[in-house]
Amino acid sequence: MKISARNVFDGSIEAVKTGAINSEVDVLLPGGLRIVATVTNDSVSELGLVAGKAVKALVKASSVLVLTDGEGVRLSARNRLEGTISSVTDGPVSCEVAITLPNGLSVFATITREGAAALGLKAGMAGAAIFKAPSVIIGVGS
Repeated sequence: MKISARNVFDGSIEAVKTGAINSEVDVLLPGGLRIVATVTNDSVSELGLVAGKAVKALVKASSVLVLTDGEGVRLSARNRLEGTISSVTDGPVSCEVAITLPNGLSVFATITREGAAALGLKAGMAGAAIFKAPSVIIGVGS
């Protein structure tokens, strides 16, 4: 399967917390990092999502926000992956920002060029990838 999502993470389900309509799925990534996804209860059932199951967590780069100098910042987004900005690729309208995580994986964000300039983004500076749990798509092998 080929997919357009820029961020594809291999992981395993750590926990599934079932709600009335949706479930919260905790995905454990290599190096102890976690991603939280919110999916429908029907999806949990249809995909057989249980603790220990191998999954892919997908996040479109356009759903990822970049945070710098975020000490003490509290957000409603469940996913905050801290790392180091490894590259900023400028385009005429938008930029692609790569954030390398402590486990060696990278998260990619597509943000406006103005946003990148306002943050003064440069390779080597600390940064965090922020995205909401409903922005995470869970995939399983066939």
